[in-house]
Amino acid sequence: MKPLILASQSPRRKQLLEQVQLPFSIQVSNVDENVLEKLPEDLVVSLAYQKAAEVYRQFPTQVVLGADTIVTAGGEILGKPKDAQEAKNTLRKLSGTLHQVLTGVAILSEEKEVTFVEKADVQFFSLTEEEIEDYVKSGEPFDKAGAYGIQGIGATLVESIRGDYFTIVGLPIAKVVRALREFPIQRDPF
Repeated sequence: MKPLILASQSPRRKQLLEQVQLPFSIQVSNVDENVLEKLPEDLVVSLAYQKAAEVYRQFPTQVVLGADTIVTAGGEILGKPKDAQEAKNTLRKLSGTLHQVLTGVAILSEEKEVTFVEKADVQFFSLTEEEIEDYVKSGEPFDKAGAYGIQGIGATLVESIRGDYFTIVGLPIAKVVRALREFPIQRDPF
């Protein structure tokens, strides 16, 4: 049995793997996440694959899991905001609208490679300027695609979702666990 490596520094992805009692270690990849000219589905899987591949090259006898999450609204990819003004602008775009969250996953080993993308729709409430200001002041938007985290204070901005909640958090954990069953990884019984 092989060790599982998570190619991500995301505390949310780490927490989700711990939640399902999968033993793993973390090796952060340094892949440039600047948006390239690709369709969102292709982009998010490509970034997940690049992250996993970078770590896999260092640990070719192990199983490596990479993931990436993007938010799209009106055909625009909304990345992580660089500053408070960009976070406010992003939240204004999302206010009162339906947008899509995509998480791409790549799992690499000597034996095989699996990639997939999961999508979820998120409807935001119409936000007041005060709500936007307060949320940005919380500091939560700054390391998250689309400038919000549904697993934190950002949950108060969300009117409804259609799809897998964990895709929005950053790792569609049920599908990941099922995909990992095809790999010879070390696991705790559950």
